[in-house]
Parts: sequence; C-alpha cells; structure tokens
Amino acid sequence: MRMEGYSGKNQRKVAIIGGGAAGFFAAISAKQHWPDASVCILEKSNKFLAKVKISGGGRCNVTHHCPDIQELAKAYPRGEKQLRKAFHQFSANDTIEWFESRGVPLKTYPDGCIFPLANDSQVIIDSFLKACKQLGVELLLQQTISKIEPHTNGVRLVQNEQEQFYDRVIVCTGGQPKLSNLYWLEELGLDIIEPQPSLFTFNMPKNPICELMGTVVSNASAKIEGTKLTGRGPLLITHWGMSGPAILLLSAWGARILAEKNYHFHVLVNWLDDAKEDNLRVQLEQTSQAQAGKKMSNWNPTPLTNRLWLHLLERSEINPDLRWSELGKKGLNRLVNTLLNDRYEVQGKTTFKEEFVTAGGISLSEIDFQTMRTKKLPQLSFAGEILDIDGITGGYNFQAAWTTGFIAGKYAFDPEKAL
Repeated sequence: MRMEGYSGKNQRKVAIIGGGAAGFFAAISAKQHWPDASVCILEKSNKFLAKVKISGGGRCNVTHHCPDIQELAKAYPRGEKQLRKAFHQFSANDTIEWFESRGVPLKTYPDGCIFPLANDSQVIIDSFLKACKQLGVELLLQQTISKIEPHTNGVRLVQNEQEQFYDRVIVCTGGQPKLSNLYWLEELGLDIIEPQPSLFTFNMPKNPICELMGTVVSNASAKIEGTKLTGRGPLLITHWGMSGPAILLLSAWGARILAEKNYHFHVLVNWLDDAKEDNLRVQLEQTSQAQAGKKMSNWNPTPLTNRLWLHLLERSEINPDLRWSELGKKGLNRLVNTLLNDRYEVQGKTTFKEEFVTAGGISLSEIDFQTMRTKKLPQLSFAGEILDIDGITGGYNFQAAWTTGFIAGKYAFDPEKAL
C-alpha cells in the first residue's frame, strides 16, 4: 500500500539510529512512503552494514524460501506470534521481489537458504547505498547518541554532544551482548529483556572428538540431556567441539535454558538421525553374518566417514581389529547405543564474532507490530535485533530485520494525520 507523505512548510524529520540491515530497510521504506520527509541514518561506527558484509561467510543469506507465513513464523524461538502478523505486511516473497526488482538476482539452495546469485554480500550493500542515494536518504557515520528524550510532538537526541530534534526516531541498533548497552533505552521506561547469545556452537575442551575437526555428518540429531530440546540437520565437528545446523538449532531454541546452566550440560547425539534402534540392530546383525571375516575397522556399514566410524568403535570399547563375527551381543548393544545415543559434555560456547545473534532486547509487549511503534511513546519505533526477536539459522534473522524495518518506515507517520 502506498501512503502519501505530508508536504508542509516545516519538513518533517525522521532519524534512524543504526546503520545495519534493519536501519537501512527502515530508512528506505520511510523515504518511499514519506518522500517529503527528511530521513537520515545515524551510525556510531565508521562503517555501514558491517554485519551484512560478513554474514554467511561474506555471501549474505538474505532470507529463506518459505512462502507460507505460518511456517515462516515457526522459525523464531522468540517473536513467532508477533511476526506472524508482521509477515502479512512484508514476507519472504516480498524480500525476493524487493531485491530482484533492484537488479540483485537471488538463488535458492536445496536447504531453502537464499543468497545473491553473485555469492557476494557486497551486492546487497551496494543496492542499499544506491537506493539511499536515489531517494535522498542522508547517511552519517560516527554519530554518538548519548541521550534520547521523547516529547509530545517528537524526540530530542543528544547527538555528538549536540542537541537535535526529530519528529520520529526509529531505533535499529541491533542485538546487544550486554544489558548495560540497553540502559539508555531502559531510562525511557521500556521493559528490557536481558540479552543472551542465541546462535552459538558447543565447546568440548580436550574431548577426543575434536581430533576429527572438519568431519561433517549430513543428517544427525542432537538433544540436550534432561530437556525436550532437539536439533536436526548437518553436524560439524570443529577443533573446539560441535557446530552445524543441528547444534545451532539447539542453541537457538535453548538460549535461555543453556544460559541458566552456565553453558555446562550434556548433549546426546544420534549420528544416524532418524534411525530406529530395532532396525539398526537388525542391520548390524546382518552385517555380522555377511561380513563375518572382515575387521570392523575395514567394513563400515554406516554413511559416516571412516574416521568417525573408528572413533565411535573406540567409544563403544570395541577393538577395531575385531572381526564382525566376534562382535557378540554386548558389543552390539554398546555400538547401537553409541550410534544412536552418544553422550558428550559441553563446557562453554563459541559465538560468531560480529555475526552474533541475541535473544533479548526490547520486550515485544512494548511494541505495536502493526506499526512497530512503542505503545507508550508513538513517536519512537524499533526494528531488527534490538527487539526480543531471534530466528534459527538460514536467513531468518535478516528476514525479521527487513520486515520490521519496512513496517517501521511505512508507519513513521499516521497517513490520516498531518503534523
């Protein structure tokens, strides 16, 4: 829906605090919907879109192939209900159309992740910078905001120690690793949810599994012992522990639970994903008969790499030189249990440096998701990871940024009210 901007003698001013994904989308949306307004982006660092640049290994997973809004919303451990409503205004399909209509062709991969066809995040950055230039959005770097004070008809900012007034302010400062980074917003009387890391890998110090770093299991499942949390998908063994979508799913859905455990817990790995115990037992018994004279180290009946197979034999207390005919019932039971229920101690986490994603931020109860304005202070809006919204890996966090940024800009002003 196109909303006409208000043209008056005193040009209305919109400030977007934060020059990241949500900030640029909010600025472009605000200027498109309110062309007569002055729109600027205030970025505290010396670089715009830094997280976009490095995301996805420098490729930028812009969204996920999920036309069904109900299904799309299920990818968010925090924010599902609110985003289900918001996606009706700007969905994953809208994201695809937005970029491709601006000369950025996209490619959908088998896992549903969508990247620029160029496989380079710079094309995303260039499209934003080009749109801002065409629309007349002012881009300002090294802007420190030390005070934000809403008034009846606007917002007062202390910007680089200078007092500035704006009619509307949209805060898009991204996920914050520390609660202290949000005190300046808490002073406004807004409810703040303490931030916790959401997407992170599991550290397993000095565990022999780390010697298999680089090994990938295409289909595995992992559970947090003592909980109902389960993650399925590829699992990657690293030099510090475990990573990959199966682990990242666990960290996202279990962000708060694992924080309460101080990141010290046990993870149970099913190396064969959906394999059932009875079926696996039959398969291994048949292998014992068919390959009776072969050493177990030389005959791997699973889709796992030989390196991992040997590691799992050792964990099952099975001599790799043992012949299949010599496995016996006890050995079979240990092997089945290891393949389907392998237990590892986790002591700590590793986040992706600047790519970190957080659970926490501005409480969703503070926000009207029809407009992205705060219910208490309608001249102030929020978009992106500053909100208590986070998605699983696969382009979902960027989609939330595009959607909330688009809505915040679209409703910078009330279409029926001329200020």
